[in-house]
Amino acid sequence: MRKLRKHKMGMVGGVVVGVFAVLSVIGPSITPHDPYLVDLHLRLAPPSASHVFGCDALGRDILSRLLEGARISLGASLLCVALAAVVGVPIGLVSGYYGGKLDTVLMRGIDVLLSFPGLLLAIAIISVLGPGLFNAIVAVGLARVPQYARVARASALGLREQEFVEAARASGATNWRIILLHVFPNSIAPLIVISTLGLATTLLTISSLGFLGLGAQPPEPEWGAMLSDGRAYLRNAPHVATIPGIAIMVVVLAFNLFGDALRDALDPRLKE
Repeated sequence: MRKLRKHKMGMVGGVVVGVFAVLSVIGPSITPHDPYLVDLHLRLAPPSASHVFGCDALGRDILSRLLEGARISLGASLLCVALAAVVGVPIGLVSGYYGGKLDTVLMRGIDVLLSFPGLLLAIAIISVLGPGLFNAIVAVGLARVPQYARVARASALGLREQEFVEAARASGATNWRIILLHVFPNSIAPLIVISTLGLATTLLTISSLGFLGLGAQPPEPEWGAMLSDGRAYLRNAPHVATIPGIAIMVVVLAFNLFGDALRDALDPRLKE
């Protein structure tokens, strides 16, 4: 924490992330209007005292939909990262610890997945599963598995020859016990960093899928879908698209700043 506090921009990013995390939890209960209420009399209404961010093409309050969408967008990003970690970390730890043919087989499969851009791989998976928020979460989570597998494998390769692992092996501990109690806990730091930075990339990917109509479906106020809905009104009602676009930009920037600071704080090679 002492090292982390020295990164001023990182702390700013952490505060912004914390604020949006709180809003994603309490946002639906503090929305000034019903985010799904259609009022064509307020169609494309500009920002005003009663509608701070204005209204969209169906007269729905943008601020209310933005607060409701924070839960959807951030929650989906968190689930994607969790799925990628749950699948990728065990693969990487087992591959790096055992090595040999098992390592070769697992890593060649990971290399095949890495040969596809993440967004393209997610679109390919969605084309099989069908559009929808749940399928988008599964697709993006599986597309990010190779990154976690690679990081976990690199950590396991460096840890399996350490003295404390040799001591545990000499005391009769099984390989699975060593992986769970010795290798995995000492691999958490880089996994935390990649997860924090990965949340930014995942949010962009989820928003991109929503923008393309492959993620959350109407009337869900997912930020990427809101941005897509507003692009047709950039000339006469730019607030419809710019508000969710700014929200995506701010959260992604905050995640990147906080992730960079966290990486520096957890790197033992960096001197104060």
